[in-house]
Amino acid sequence: MAGGINGRTKICGIFGRPVEHTFSPALHNAAFAAAGLDYAYVPFEVSPGSLAAAVEAIRALGLAGVNVTIPHKEAVLPLLDGLSDEAELTGAVNTIINRSGYLYGDNTDGKGYLRALKEAGFDPADRTVLFLGAGGAARAVAVQLALAGAGKLVFANRTAARASGLSRFVAEKTGVRVELVSWPDGADDKLPEQTLAEADLVVQATSLGMSPNVNETVPLPFEVFRPGQVASDLVYNPVETLFLKKAGQAGATAVSGLGMLLHQGALAFELWTGVPAPLEVMREALVKELSNR
Repeated sequence: MAGGINGRTKICGIFGRPVEHTFSPALHNAAFAAAGLDYAYVPFEVSPGSLAAAVEAIRALGLAGVNVTIPHKEAVLPLLDGLSDEAELTGAVNTIINRSGYLYGDNTDGKGYLRALKEAGFDPADRTVLFLGAGGAARAVAVQLALAGAGKLVFANRTAARASGLSRFVAEKTGVRVELVSWPDGADDKLPEQTLAEADLVVQATSLGMSPNVNETVPLPFEVFRPGQVASDLVYNPVETLFLKKAGQAGATAVSGLGMLLHQGALAFELWTGVPAPLEVMREALVKELSNR
């Protein structure tokens, strides 16, 4: 924004708690500047009890839109005027667009993940995908892969009931084939080697390996990974997790969570502005921000 904030500046932001460590302001303000747009992006710390008032403030203050993060992604749904198919299917919103007072909720996580996969040269159509973890991020990605034509989704999670619930949900909503396997416990690895070997894509959807716990990873028979497989981690800090390093050493193609973070942000940018996102500028901003943490 060459001239600084003025009376025409459109404001975007992020609602969450906490928000002090968010990468989004650096990502979006770099993009606005590169695109020559009179926009600014700021973080808003919003407590659960203030969420309804904060959402109404989008209308009252004329904000262009906001991202939504923990702990509000699910709670915000009934406060909005309309939802995308992805938001309804996943039961979560990460982006709100203000359309002249009509607040529309979308979820760009899954679509951003799909863009990152395609950038890495992987098409999920008719492929087998193994999910390690069954939280909110896994749900968004699983729904999107099912909609993209994945052949089978296999779920493993520490809490078996949660994996079972997610697999039933995705199967009922999308019709995709699903399967459950036991969570590997390390001492007695219960994940069948054949399950890992047959997966075309392995999605690490837990917080294991996230900074500062960089020496943690899912206990797997990593030697089973092979060339032609894709190992994907939804963790983006560090860029190369121990999971990705070990899978890559065995020959798999490693895809960092940075790609999903980048592309979900790019999609939000496009929804707010109607302008193609300056991807390389946004990528550079993320890498720089990561290096400063």
